[in-house]
Amino acid sequence: MSDTRANGAPSRRRSGGLLDVAVVGGGMVGAAAALALARAGFSVALVDAREPAPWAAADEVDLRVVGLAPSSIGLLDALGVWTSIQVARASAYERMVVWDAENGATIRFDAADEGRDVLGYIVENGLVQASLWHALEDAGVRRIVPAEVVAYAAREDRAQLDLADGQVVGARLVVAADGADSPLRAMVGIGTHGRDYAQRAVVAHVETARPHERTAWQRFLPTGPLALLPLADGRSSIVWSLPDADAAHVLALDDAGFRDALGVASDFRLGPIGAVGRRAAFPLRLKLADRYEADRLVLLGDAAHAVHPLAGQGVNLGLRDVAELRDTLVEAREAGRDIAAAHVLRRYARRRRSADGLDAWSFDALERVYGWKATPLVAMRGAGVRLLDAFGPLKRKLARHAAGL
Repeated sequence: MSDTRANGAPSRRRSGGLLDVAVVGGGMVGAAAALALARAGFSVALVDAREPAPWAAADEVDLRVVGLAPSSIGLLDALGVWTSIQVARASAYERMVVWDAENGATIRFDAADEGRDVLGYIVENGLVQASLWHALEDAGVRRIVPAEVVAYAAREDRAQLDLADGQVVGARLVVAADGADSPLRAMVGIGTHGRDYAQRAVVAHVETARPHERTAWQRFLPTGPLALLPLADGRSSIVWSLPDADAAHVLALDDAGFRDALGVASDFRLGPIGAVGRRAAFPLRLKLADRYEADRLVLLGDAAHAVHPLAGQGVNLGLRDVAELRDTLVEAREAGRDIAAAHVLRRYARRRRSADGLDAWSFDALERVYGWKATPLVAMRGAGVRLLDAFGPLKRKLARHAAGL
């Protein structure tokens, strides 16, 4: 039994009866977890500091976008939210082109080669989150908002969350989906390992002289990767990874200077850059939890694994966590087991920690390889990429892995 509390905690009052699951964190992954578990027949509460902003088609496109792989689309479809997301504002991409600024080596992926119509969809984070939250009420998920968890305790038959306003939430299992700096992860004493990339990802939406051709473009530069992702309105969303000082410099440029710098960085693949919207940046780091489970608690999403965005897989990994957790808990329930028994949680943790870790370190290795600057290494990297592009079976295997298939 463990008990982790904030000092001077106020007197507590109960919030409803004992739940099957309490999910802490209402981002895309946390909201998907709450909805998936509720659809599977569990009683669920979602605890978060705030509700997401409502989404409207008249709003400007969210600066943060995600490339949803087929596995993620399949989960969202099973949860009954994909059709509304797709109709609202989603951009299919059929191809991906990745090329090296140092040696010109290029690798291309095409949905047609995989027997599919699309490789994935570029969708706004806010749209996905708002759609999931909209579905929570019909699914019977109790939303406890605004709320701050100040203490966690694991008992013999339940976990207890103490909230800052005095509420106490009891559940058989707590799911920590509260982000890369997860307070819950810290409360239960789970450490992390990884590294700070000393980079920031600069994001913006831009117009280009040439159409994006329903293609995701990514150029690896010595300073980091630049992605141009197709938006439904014809613009491209950029994710430009740069060392901290360089990121601060391009953020400080006026629009004309930014357009010029971005055009050069993109090799003018889509022609000169036109109108540029608002710009922002966020820090890049690799952070992996040392374990995914504690007494009556599991981690998923960024609380378990924060990865470099160069492969665009962060949210997809989190949604695969959701599907695995749902399936594990359903199997335990059908076998008459405690859904938060240590061996049940270890099974989920073993499967996902292995898969997430392999992907995370693969992304990290890719970032390191593309950081090589010595001429022989750059030449070797180019030869490897050209060989991979020419070797269809391995390239198809990589494409299927990225799709979660």
